[in-house]
Amino acid sequence: MNKKKNLSGKPERPDYWLLAAALLLACFGLMMVLSASGIMAERFFDDKYLFFKKQAMFLVAGTSLMYLCSRLPKAVFYNMVYVWLMGAFILLLLCDFSPLSFSAGGAKRWIVLGPVRIQPLEFCKPALIFYLAYFFSRKQDMIKTFSVGFLPPFAITGALCILLMMQPDFGGSVFLCMILFFMSLVGGTRISYLIMSLFFAGGAGYMLITSSPYRLKRMTAFIDPFKSAHNEGYQLVQSLYAFGSGNIFGQGLGAGKQKLFFLPEAHNDFIMAVVGEELGFIGVTVVFLVIGFLLWRGFKIALAQDDLQDRFTAYGMTIMLALGFTLNLAVVMGTVPPKGVPMPFVSYGGSSLLVSCFCIGILLNLSRGKV
Repeated sequence: MNKKKNLSGKPERPDYWLLAAALLLACFGLMMVLSASGIMAERFFDDKYLFFKKQAMFLVAGTSLMYLCSRLPKAVFYNMVYVWLMGAFILLLLCDFSPLSFSAGGAKRWIVLGPVRIQPLEFCKPALIFYLAYFFSRKQDMIKTFSVGFLPPFAITGALCILLMMQPDFGGSVFLCMILFFMSLVGGTRISYLIMSLFFAGGAGYMLITSSPYRLKRMTAFIDPFKSAHNEGYQLVQSLYAFGSGNIFGQGLGAGKQKLFFLPEAHNDFIMAVVGEELGFIGVTVVFLVIGFLLWRGFKIALAQDDLQDRFTAYGMTIMLALGFTLNLAVVMGTVPPKGVPMPFVSYGGSSLLVSCFCIGILLNLSRGKV
């Protein structure tokens, strides 16, 4: 049977290189979750493989979602742009105001539905990207105007950020604002408007940090973590110790010491510190190379699109993953203030893994016959 072809005569096959890189990262993450969480899971839950088994189930669900997204017609996603956006607002409202919300560390960032815990922020990211891709592809003739090309996307993103700040989730709001900035940058928004918004965002961020003792302490701890190594700077200091002890080749897979209750929640946002300790500079470099390859394939897919909405969607999905990779690595290495940003495909967590797989599924869908 002949394979279906597009107008250019090329077989409509997805980008298998992108798929291979994503699955490689996901399987590596599964291995590292087992290494980083085994001791803690055995002590507190009497099951060494608890988090590993959960992550494996998330991965099965994620790969199924990835396959589904790669096969469905694009119209299924594009015709429901406002449905996705409304769903994001509903999830945030449920998290902020309903009894379904779950609090941890003084913040309400999850919704609990029986055995399932959902983090609304993760689902807001692709919903916002779908909206922005739709908006910038439809409003190109008026994109330079303030009332049409600037206000609507900034108002929508601002509303999402306000709901996030009610949890509170300052870092999540910053993440959405960064998505908006990079989408606006390629979407055609006037540079003067973007510079103005940066000044406004910087001022608002400064006020939010200085008005909150907790955020202010985290900022000062970031500047000199060893000065508060037993308090706010503790997690970052332990992360730096992990990277330092890894040297070139690492302590060996499973032989790390920081996960032995020195580095809190080592299987979550700081899992790359465990990678650095156990696999060393060589291991971290290989992970960097796989990430770089995955992002290159994503941007290549975006540039290959003929339709403007396809191009903006592929670009947005790739930028979302790029921001996740970059911010997570920056936090664990102490180059930006601490913020709970999961490492896509690697950190433990169902919401993050499902959304990362969803992004790859959309990119695979758009890559058919384009690369």
